[in-house]
Order: sequence, then C-alpha cells, then structure tokens
Amino acid sequence: MVVLAASVISKSGKVLVSRQFVDMTRIRIEGLLAAFPKLVGSGKQHTYVETENVRYVYQPIESLFLLLVTNKQSNILEDLETLRLLSKLVPEYCYSLDEEGIGKTAFELIFAFDEVICLGHKENVTVAQVKQYCEMESHEEKLHKLVLQSKINETKDVMKRKASEIEKSKIDKNRGDKGGFMSMGSGRIETSFSDMSISSSGSGFGSGSGFGLTTDVDSFSTKPKGRQPSSATAPPKGLGMQLGKSQKTNQFLESLKAEGELIVEDVQPKAGQSRVAAPPLTDPITLTAEEKLNVTLKRDGGMSNFDVQGTLSLQILNQEDGLIQVQIETGGNPGILFKTHPNMNKELFSNENILGLKDPNRPFPTGPAGDAAGVGLLKWRMQSADESMVPLTINCWPSVSGNETYVSIEYEASAMFDLRNVVISVPLPALREAPNVRQIDGEWRYDSRNSIIEWSILLIDNSNRSGSMEFVVPPADSSVFFPISVRFSATTTYSDLKVVNIIPLRGGAPPKFSQRTNLITENYQVV
Repeated sequence: MVVLAASVISKSGKVLVSRQFVDMTRIRIEGLLAAFPKLVGSGKQHTYVETENVRYVYQPIESLFLLLVTNKQSNILEDLETLRLLSKLVPEYCYSLDEEGIGKTAFELIFAFDEVICLGHKENVTVAQVKQYCEMESHEEKLHKLVLQSKINETKDVMKRKASEIEKSKIDKNRGDKGGFMSMGSGRIETSFSDMSISSSGSGFGSGSGFGLTTDVDSFSTKPKGRQPSSATAPPKGLGMQLGKSQKTNQFLESLKAEGELIVEDVQPKAGQSRVAAPPLTDPITLTAEEKLNVTLKRDGGMSNFDVQGTLSLQILNQEDGLIQVQIETGGNPGILFKTHPNMNKELFSNENILGLKDPNRPFPTGPAGDAAGVGLLKWRMQSADESMVPLTINCWPSVSGNETYVSIEYEASAMFDLRNVVISVPLPALREAPNVRQIDGEWRYDSRNSIIEWSILLIDNSNRSGSMEFVVPPADSSVFFPISVRFSATTTYSDLKVVNIIPLRGGAPPKFSQRTNLITENYQVV
C-alpha cells in the first residue's frame, strides 16, 4: 500500500489542505486533485474512483471531501482503514468543518496526517496516540519562554522604578511652589513612553503648567492651528489634569484634597465602538437573521471577492414555547443557496418553507435572555461578480505636490441599504503629528498608535449617498494608504428573509415573537 497524498477539498474542487508522502511535483498533485471532482458521480454510492494510474478513496464530511490518492496496487481495505482514522482526526482539530475552520487549523492537520502515514504507509496508531504525539512538549521551548518572561518582568520593574522617580521629583518640585496645584484644561500637554505601560505605577499628577503622563495615544490633547472644527480628536473643554488610577497616586491626591486643593479628574471616553450591544430579549420568541459581508475591492476599480454568509437563529425564553415550527419567506434571490441544520426536516422546508425539527415531539432548546447566540436553524450563502451588488465603494486618490501629499477619498453608497456607523480606516505613513484635514463629510479621528485615520459617518441614507474627505500629509508613496478597511452595519439584508408565522404544535394561539435583522461587515477592504 502506498498513499501518494492525503487532502481535504471542497465539493467545488478547491484544495484546502494537501499533504504529499512521496516525491511528486506541484503540477502533478494539482492535476490529480483538479481531476477528482469531475470523476465523482452524483448518484453513486461508492467511496472510491479509479483512473489509469491512481485510485481516489474519499469520504464526504459535510460540505467537504476527505481524499486519499493511492496507487492502484495498494490494498483498498487498508486504504479505507486509513481514511476512517483520518476522518476521526479532522473533527478533533477543526472547530468547524468548513473552509474557514480547515484553513485556520491547516498545520495541525498536516502534523496529524504525518503521524498516521509515513512514506506512504499507515502507522499502527490510534486517535489518542496521534493527539499525544502532536502535543509533545519541548524542554528547550519551555526554557526559552521562561527566559523571555523573565526579561519582560525585569523591563516592567525598570519602568515602574523610572515612573516612581519621575513622580517623586515632580512631587518634591511642586511642594516648593507657593501657588499650589492648579487645574488648567486648555494648556494640557500629554506625552507618552513608547511601548511602555506605566499607568499601573501611577503617572497621573499635575502641576501649575498642566503637565501629565499618559499612555493613551489614540487621541490628542493639543491640535495645530487651522484644524477643522469637525475633528473628533479635540479634548473636552474645561478638564484639567490627567489623573492615574494607581493606589500611590490616589493617596497623594487624597492628601491634596485634605489640604483644601481642588482636584478635577479628566476621564476621556473610549473612541467609537463600532458595534452596539444588542438589546435584551423581551419577547418569548426572538429570531435573528444576520448576514456577514466579505468584500475585496481593487484600488483601480473592479472587485476581486464578494461573499455573503447568513444565519437564522432562534432564542426561546420559556420552555413551554419550545414545541413550535417557524414559517419563513425568502426574497426570491436565485443567487442565494440555503442550507438547513441537520436536525431540521429538509422536506418540510423545501416544500412549504417551514423550519421544524425532524422529531415533532422534541422541543427546541431554551436559553437565558442574555444568550445572544441562540439556536442555528438555517444558513445561506451568496457569491457574485456583479459590482452593482456592492453596498459601498471607496475611491482614494493620493497625489504628491512639493513637500506634501494630498489625499482625496470619496465614497458612493448603493440605494439598496441605509448604512449605519460607517468607519473608513485609511493607513498613513509614520507621522509626528495628526494629518491636516482640509475638508470632510462627517467626523475623523487619528490613531497615532497604529498610524491610521478613521473617517466616521453615523448614517448614510438618501440624503448623503456620496461624500468626500481631503487631508494633507508629508510626501509618501501611494501604496502606503492601502489597504483601506471599512466597517458598517444595516438593518436590511440581501436575502430579505422574513419570519411569517410561528406555528404551535400543541395547538392554541400562536406565541408572540419578534424578528431582528442585521447586516455587518466581517472583512471589507480596498486593496
């Protein structure tokens, strides 16, 4: 028996993982794997296919194929035993049996395949032994991690000592001042230590000059002249010293308050959370239809990827409402492929668009009001090459003029959706200060830690289907401003799935229910 390769491929023929156990060229293995989907018949019950040179032994795993490519002289019974062992290993290492789950655990699968097959021959191992071999610990690795952790701890101790020395020197200096402590909100200056976190040792203290130490570099407390008033980075007016939260600093502040000094704490809000927490469940039954959007646009125009993945989940608060069926209505989009949960009655859904369990006497599971995940009933997916399906397009035009680079960005939104909480993140070259924003439709924020400018629009509807922003930075190459990342949400979806009715199986009046619909971006970029 000689196994040439062990692979995991999708039913469309896309190779996700492939491990070769004999010497062969990449063109050879790609040709063998590309020919497999064409050889598999739709109505056949066999688990192997033979050609003139090789034999394919395969097993379906949900929407994937686990495939062994062997020579024709191998023992097919041993091949099937090897395939059975590999089929047990794949769910052990993959949290989900789809393309994403296989891709994230590809190396773990390859290591496990190597423990089962050596030079094309099956090893006498079990699933437990393979997991034990793959989890073997290295003494050298442990030693390296201990040394690295000791260096990190030593660096933290040095930072704490330095911060303590700075704090003591400031305290001694301020004790000699007759004017005492003052709260000056307009003249505050913030500095930061690069890659150091000194907030735990207490860095919040102020003086007559309004000087403070902070590690929050996501916002600026000072702004250059001429900046637009729409900037979201300006500090709140009238707030004074930057106060730390450590025990030592709090004791110092308490002593100042006892002496009659007025202390004003400056609390800066965290910059824009992109997603708002879902409201608590109030209805006995709640159905949530959510679609995740993955789009990759090209900077010169066109689209390289458009993928929509949706789920319909069910949340039931009371156990007595578990014996139900859900009748839905789809928007009739022919490009959307629906797939029910394995416990659902597929014939009932195909014929009547009703989602119900195969066993009508079995209730749906219930959960607490805070369980936002719910029970998955239905999945769907849509892929398209039609650019008119894209809800938001971004055009970025950097141009160098003298010692400055002028960057003009504009968006155009489709009339299909009203987009909420839109954030367009544009990478920038390393800057000493925030970029000079000349014009903007919306608000902006500069993240100096990651060198990113974020353009925020609260709502895009029929009143602002297009908008633009222009800012100036020092001269830089145009490729620096890509990839551009986009985040937004909407209350309508591509599938236009609606829950029509809840059918109680015990009879009586239909229970009260509510439906939530949400479209969010998972990976939306301009590259």
